[in-house]
Amino acid sequence: MLAARRTFPAQAAGRWEFPGGKVEPGESPGVALVREITEELGCLIELTGWLTAEVMIGTTHSLTVATARIVTGDPEPTEHDAVRWLGVEQLDEVDWLDADRPFLAELVELLAPAPTDRRNS
Repeated sequence: MLAARRTFPAQAAGRWEFPGGKVEPGESPGVALVREITEELGCLIELTGWLTAEVMIGTTHSLTVATARIVTGDPEPTEHDAVRWLGVEQLDEVDWLDADRPFLAELVELLAPAPTDRRNS
């Protein structure tokens, strides 16, 4: 998982989030995410799916998280001060923003290795 460390606003500075941004009028969420990642991280992504959770941010915005793969480029932060790739076992190493925490369990389930079937061993 790619996490990005916020620099602003003051109450979020130093905490980690899933990169992305707001959907502009006339954009679909997928188009907005590709645009935001290109602007914020300088790489092109291809969406592979959406997580099921949705978190309300205030009364007018909702936060959703997509899964994606990088098509070209390496993530280089322009609006964050750091990015970090995290494995399932590293999720507790960063201080997640509260709005991003509800997505962690689903991501763990999605990324955890499948159990080995020992009946045929």
